[in-house]
Amino acid sequence: MRGLNREEKSWAFYDWANSAYSMIITSTILPIYFKLVAGEGGMSSSDSTAFWGYTISLSTLLVSLLAPILGTIADYKGFKKKFFKLFFGIGIVATVMLILVPTDMPMLLLINYGFTVLGFAGANIFYDAFLVDVTDKSRMDKVSASGFALGYIGSTIPFIISIAIVLLSQNGILPLSLSAACKLTFLITALWWGGFTIPLLKNVNQKYFIEREPRVVKNSFKRLGETFRNLKSNKPIFTFLLAYFFYIDGVDTIIGMATAYGTDLGISMTSLLVILLLTQFVAFPFTLLYGKLSERIGSKKMLFVGIITYTLISIYAYFIKTTVDFWILAMAVGSAQGGIQAISRSYFAKLVPKHRANEFFGFYNIFGKFAAIMGPFLVAVVTQITGQTNKGIISLVILFLIGGLILSRVKEEPLIDIEKAIQ
Repeated sequence: MRGLNREEKSWAFYDWANSAYSMIITSTILPIYFKLVAGEGGMSSSDSTAFWGYTISLSTLLVSLLAPILGTIADYKGFKKKFFKLFFGIGIVATVMLILVPTDMPMLLLINYGFTVLGFAGANIFYDAFLVDVTDKSRMDKVSASGFALGYIGSTIPFIISIAIVLLSQNGILPLSLSAACKLTFLITALWWGGFTIPLLKNVNQKYFIEREPRVVKNSFKRLGETFRNLKSNKPIFTFLLAYFFYIDGVDTIIGMATAYGTDLGISMTSLLVILLLTQFVAFPFTLLYGKLSERIGSKKMLFVGIITYTLISIYAYFIKTTVDFWILAMAVGSAQGGIQAISRSYFAKLVPKHRANEFFGFYNIFGKFAAIMGPFLVAVVTQITGQTNKGIISLVILFLIGGLILSRVKEEPLIDIEKAIQ
């Protein structure tokens, strides 16, 4: 993109690469396919939505437990890219394995999906931490927002291809069953994700690191403990992480369960796919806008804009009944989801020491992933008890309100020297 150097572009292009997973596996085709498989396996609609939420919660729990440990080890010279490759590989292989799951075994499909989440989320820990290696503080908002924007516009290409395959097979134009068409989209996702990750693998390297020392694992746990004990002393970082824990929970829950919610409302597959495609086109310019406005009025103010937008979305979701209502909801989500994620990432990157970026992004991800356990679980429980997904969605309002309140207490700059605090 304009104004980015080769390293910044190569880093940002990973958002273009893994966006196929986010769109096809997380948000659209796989959730719809799972509903079909769940029906074949005898699950009710509300139970399938609940189990989908439970799976997201359990898989992200595992990532959350691993994130700070692996992040601390990855701060040593040469480890960051190795860990990135490991989780990236798990995600690609697990995505391909979705093709092999029988169409009447929903629980096996959920287990396989959990491994794709593990690979995707794990790779993102180290991808996010690479932000400090490819650019400086003054450009972080722009580069981070460019990455998310590339992701939203890039995801439309494999998504349009996938929509065409699914709809053409559904209408008998392609000689494929609906399940076979969905499985073909999973293969497309893996190829897109893998192919467009090559620029990052070639051009992005760890510049800031800690020199290797004897007993790497033992010393990593020691450093992790010291950092955790000192985290509270650096109030801006700790307070931001606490705020992030709450508001990103609601964001991730809405993104992860939007398609299941739409299906429960009785919205057709065709309408869901078209709506979610147009959401990507809306997200592209709004994410870039968040980046530009953050440079002018500040990152923190733009985070508040995102939180307020999502609060209104959660309230509106309670009342929607028609496809038009869902259209409005989706466009509102598109206007905020990329921006709040991109600015959260860059805002945090500005606060942490560069040579310990993996360690601190491990905490960033553990706060984010543990939050992602609570939201889907909350929606799943309320949905299963009441049989109505909208009652689960409106419960997310409290998460945005708490997150916004805590964010208001974050100072713009660290109060103490974090480098000295962790020594």
